[in-house]
Amino acid sequence: MSPLGEAALEDRLYTDADLVQFYDLENGWGPDVEFCASLCQHADSLLDLGCGTGLFAARMAVCGTARVTGVDPARAMLEVARSRAGGDRVNWVEASAQSVRLGQKFDLIVLTGHAFQVFLTEADRRAVLQTIQAHLAPNGRFIFDTRNPAVEEWREWTPAQSQRVIDHPTLGQVRAWNDVEQDEETQVVTYGTFYEPSSGGAVLSAQSRIAFPYREELVRLMAETGLTAVDWFGDWQGGPLGSDRPEIIVLGTLAGPVGQVA
Repeated sequence: MSPLGEAALEDRLYTDADLVQFYDLENGWGPDVEFCASLCQHADSLLDLGCGTGLFAARMAVCGTARVTGVDPARAMLEVARSRAGGDRVNWVEASAQSVRLGQKFDLIVLTGHAFQVFLTEADRRAVLQTIQAHLAPNGRFIFDTRNPAVEEWREWTPAQSQRVIDHPTLGQVRAWNDVEQDEETQVVTYGTFYEPSSGGAVLSAQSRIAFPYREELVRLMAETGLTAVDWFGDWQGGPLGSDRPEIIVLGTLAGPVGQVA
């Protein structure tokens, strides 16, 4: 699931086909997607905001979710999504999560893969939550995740600590790494992603920017946009939220009587 803010439209990691080809190799079916899939067992309709290459949305359509829509602003990602197995069963929409309005309601809305962090300002984060509120069916559920800022995971995204080798189906082994810096005033983290094929050729690279909002802000913004949390998790195994946990995961619903849990 890819970042999907207005600024992400200029992030070559998600808009350049040469870089998009690495996305599924680094972001496969993991615990986050499995957790969201379990929620789909009780949903007839799914809105995947920041659907990226469509792995989750297409799989849910194949597995029987009656109505599935995937939204992402990155055309190169959606081209992959449309071509995958089950892609013909999903309504793919090229749009920003801040402003998209589909005129439909959904039982489940997911915004995962840390896509929430691409929204760099409080105004953008509020706009995304308004989008969720506008599309959530009565008694529906939403879920989104963001890295816990207290853990400062970004400090590990240095070239030395992030070195890895990716097996590419046509390029062979590709050396990959990241670099990172933080703006102390805005708390926005800028990180680079680099791919160097062992067969030679140019190094492919992109720069991305993400924010690390705190739980207190999320609680306030949800209250302002008519949403409320049903539960908070600190990891995708359902562990409790804590200062040493890697994630802030929000499972929520509409605020007020229509969205209250029985």
